[in-house]
Amino acid sequence: MSHKFKIGQRVRRNRTHQTDERLGFGEVGEIVRLMPDDPTGEPSYRMRSGTAERAVRESEISPAP
Repeated sequence: MSHKFKIGQRVRRNRTHQTDERLGFGEVGEIVRLMPDDPTGEPSYRMRSGTAERAVRESEISPAP
């Protein structure tokens, strides 16, 4: 699959079935790297928010306003 988001684009973590806010849902960050698709074929990214950086799948993020 091709990546929907681009390096430098601001995104927000989506809420999933998890309800624990400490996991970073709702945080806004910036895409810093495009990563290879995960084993299911879904595109992945590195996202930076403040000083933290994490790996996220495309289904876990949406464009930030």
